[in-house]
Amino acid sequence: MFVKTVSLEQLKSFSTNTIADHLGIEFTEIGAEFITARMPVDSRTHQPFGILHGGASVVLAETLGSIASFLVIPESDDRHAVGLEINANHLRPVKEGFVTGKVTSIHLGRTTHIWDIRITNDQNKLVCISRLTVAIVNANR
Repeated sequence: MFVKTVSLEQLKSFSTNTIADHLGIEFTEIGAEFITARMPVDSRTHQPFGILHGGASVVLAETLGSIASFLVIPESDDRHAVGLEINANHLRPVKEGFVTGKVTSIHLGRTTHIWDIRITNDQNKLVCISRLTVAIVNANR
């Protein structure tokens, strides 16, 4: 599925000085058809009641899906990926530790990609299910 080959270090460099960097998102694995990343649950990602903020989960989900779309588009292609729509169902609270997201494809079309992102806690229990739709647009826009 992925047509570009990148290392975890290269993915880390893509995140420098971005929201992913600010929230401590760290890519942990790249497979032929998936990417995983983890994010700390701490003061950067808490909401006022001391649990993981749903918006932080959405940032993790969109980061994973956007990078996955980037890896699907060939280098020679004159298009790039932009987020179009994201939704998330938050299933259980997390107070501390890490959450890990895993992105897999649902649909890889010419003009849209749809991604499934599952976020789990340190006990591998499902915390959030998200779906991201990405538009594939001409880079010259």
